[in-house]
Amino acid sequence: MDLLSIIGWGGSALVVVSLLQTRILRLRLLNLVGCVVLVGFNLAIPVWPMVGMNAVLAVINVVQLWRLLRHRHDDAEYAVLEVNSTDAYLGHVLTAHHKDISKFNPGFTSAASPYAFLVQHGERTVGVVLAHDAGEGRAQIDLDYVLPEYRDFTPGEFVYRRSDVFTDHGFHQVMAPPRMRDSTPYLTKLGFHRDGPNLVLNLPH
Repeated sequence: MDLLSIIGWGGSALVVVSLLQTRILRLRLLNLVGCVVLVGFNLAIPVWPMVGMNAVLAVINVVQLWRLLRHRHDDAEYAVLEVNSTDAYLGHVLTAHHKDISKFNPGFTSAASPYAFLVQHGERTVGVVLAHDAGEGRAQIDLDYVLPEYRDFTPGEFVYRRSDVFTDHGFHQVMAPPRMRDSTPYLTKLGFHRDGPNLVLNLPH
């Protein structure tokens, strides 16, 4: 097999692999790279209809990536809804994603989490944050879960930005989930700092 054929097959493989991704950002990036490779391949053959199609797809991917990254941390794109811990819809979300939640949070149970927040992107639920009262005005986060396709966008951050969802319950600090205490780049960006063995976020009064 010559080099040109390898490039063509490689580009096609990237496009196929991109469609198997659950994460939107990763899908768009891989699809863009695959399309660019196939533009070059079809220029070399040349097969002009395929050049045109892959060029258009590459432009679409660039536009979609720009939109995704532009609104990645935009408060206007996400809404935080507080719900009752016994809410039927919350229970449905947790049950539907139980396997994925258990994978990253072994032994997790929502029974000890009276505070529950849904993160919405338009009409879609993209994340769940659960917490309980740890005493001394601290809210302990039990679960910060994001649906796989939105995992590159960390929508849970909007719960922490909306400090009133915690201060309205009398909390002045939020403690990160135990499994996330080493996720310092993400948490530090949100204002969490080390306090003994915990990572905590001070809430404005």
